[in-house]
Amino acid sequence: MKKFLRILTNKFVLTGLGFLLWMAYFDQNDWQSISKKSRDLEEIDNNISYLNREIARMEKEHYQMTSEPQKLEQYAREQYKMKRDNEDLYIIEAK
Repeated sequence: MKKFLRILTNKFVLTGLGFLLWMAYFDQNDWQSISKKSRDLEEIDNNISYLNREIARMEKEHYQMTSEPQKLEQYAREQYKMKRDNEDLYIIEAK
């Protein structure tokens, strides 16, 4: 017990413990801020991967519209509710 108490009251051990406490709770890069930054980074990575998938989908859609006239007509009819002169257009909206 005396040996343990002597080790615990050693100035180097006390200094090391003080340094660890300072770095863990009082420093600007403490554990809480590091974990928050890692969560933010993970969220940003998820957003980047989602946006990359959306870019790929839109590029594919753009290529199809520029190369296939049927796709362009389908897009115009669905999105802009366009019709031919001899057609009637009925819009049914679900509530």
